[in-house]
Amino acid sequence: QVQLVESGGGLVQAGGSLRLSCAASASTFGRLTMAWFRQAPGKEREFVAAISWTSGSTYYPDSVKGRFTIARDNGKNTVYLQMNSLKPEDTAAYYCAARGGTIAASQTSLYDYWGQGTQVTVSS
Repeated sequence: QVQLVESGGGLVQAGGSLRLSCAASASTFGRLTMAWFRQAPGKEREFVAAISWTSGSTYYPDSVKGRFTIARDNGKNTVYLQMNSLKPEDTAAYYCAARGGTIAASQTSLYDYWGQGTQVTVSS
């Protein structure tokens, strides 16, 4: 069983930055593919970023590419999401997710473990 705890959300003005953290309980963290998703009220949960454990390769949708960066520290069992140039449309609850597979997938159904989420609100 893997427990994920997100932190770092908050209120920020448009153009600002936030860094989210996700601490994992698993001793096998180094072999987990990690990802971030977000969900705005009334919308489906959407993929934001992923990082594989095999190569450290990262993946982003076009909506955040160039603004968001995912990184992991295997020594601290933590994955980060650095969010820059934030826009009001980035407002959502952000969720950390983990899977044991090697593919850094964008589908929610392929992730086995989820955190409780942290709220990010971007004001205009």
